[in-house]
Amino acid sequence: GTMCLTEPQCGTDLGQVKTRAEPQADGSYKLTGTKIFISSGEHDLTENIVHIVLARLPDAPKGTKGISLFIVPKFLPDAQGGVGERNAVSCGALEKKMGIKASATCVMNFDGAAGYLIGPENQGLECMFTFMNTARIGTAIQGVGPAELSYQWALDYARERRSMRALSGKKEPDEVADSLIHHADVRRMLLTQKAIAEGGRSMLYYAAKIADHMVEAHTAGDTAKVEKYDDKLGFLTPILKGFLTELGCEATNLGMQVFGGHGYIREHGMEQIVRDTRIATLYEGTTGIQALDLLGRKVLLMTQGGAVREFTLKVANFARKHLTNKQLRPMAVELLKLTAQWNLLTVRVMLAARKDRDVVSAAANDFLMYSGYVTMAYMWLRQAAVASDKLENGGAESDAFYRTKLATAEFYYERLLPRAQAHATSMLSPTRNLMQVAPEEMAFTG
Repeated sequence: GTMCLTEPQCGTDLGQVKTRAEPQADGSYKLTGTKIFISSGEHDLTENIVHIVLARLPDAPKGTKGISLFIVPKFLPDAQGGVGERNAVSCGALEKKMGIKASATCVMNFDGAAGYLIGPENQGLECMFTFMNTARIGTAIQGVGPAELSYQWALDYARERRSMRALSGKKEPDEVADSLIHHADVRRMLLTQKAIAEGGRSMLYYAAKIADHMVEAHTAGDTAKVEKYDDKLGFLTPILKGFLTELGCEATNLGMQVFGGHGYIREHGMEQIVRDTRIATLYEGTTGIQALDLLGRKVLLMTQGGAVREFTLKVANFARKHLTNKQLRPMAVELLKLTAQWNLLTVRVMLAARKDRDVVSAAANDFLMYSGYVTMAYMWLRQAAVASDKLENGGAESDAFYRTKLATAEFYYERLLPRAQAHATSMLSPTRNLMQVAPEEMAFTG
């Protein structure tokens, strides 16, 4: 199936949707309009395609409060419930894209297509977010997966490609030059990729565990627990989608950088990974939209900072348990400091936003990235704790594997986590430096 939201005149601002839905005597609707950027909008891989479409009923309220949700099948069902005649929905064109070219991204035309209402009238966005939140977590995987692939290819290349001698002395004296992997700057790029891929995968597993608990609670009929786990997952979703796709782009660019000029040509495939990953920061809600969802809705509007307090309490309790471990103590101490700072930043942004509404938009991206770095730090401490225990108490299938986990955790804390402080400083910067240049003066570049 597909999700048909975006139209030529609107993407993020779905209040501008123009597709119309006319009620019919049999309870169905006739949908007319054009949707764009529809993944797999047309194909012959399945017997039918079910389009989930946002449209407006006659006399619906303006804006997002007047949008309803409909099912529009490619083929209408016959009397026996099988595949019947073709519906009036067609692919008008295929988008010519930067990447993900194996995905048929379609312009879809609805010319009086038969559709069926999902949920209450004029509450289509609320229903759509049931699909959207799942898709956003799936998109986060599109940040982590390419990061891992790019890392594996870059690692192989760095082991084989020879260039110059390491500054600390010859590492392979019998060869014409040392392998790239012996150069500290190449190590920086590779370990950044590794830390992003493995830390991001851990964040996704953590979210998946919450989703599993939610399903178990739903099966048991425990609505209170379902709501609790849904809130936890709702808080993490924009962090996963926004942060992991941004870092996925960074990791794939670093992979191409390890290859040097060879990464820029098509032969090795590194440039394709970069192109394919870039879309993940855009569809299912751009990074900016994820940031506004996190700070504006999940943190400030819905919980008045409670979502951050609840999550950081769990993180802090975990960190305190490892203060007595000599190897883990520096990481645990740093994580404790960050949990306190995260709450303080939330309060400061909240207070500033009461005086200046632009603060939310101005601070949102930095708040999301800060939240992502701290959340990934929590995941790396969790991994380091397991590795430390396996090495100390035995039972490790591979000591080298766990030693590398500890080393990568230390790298993350010492090389990547300090970025959080830059985001902390930036998010508290006054909006004046963003808004004081008049729109008509932005073009002055001399």
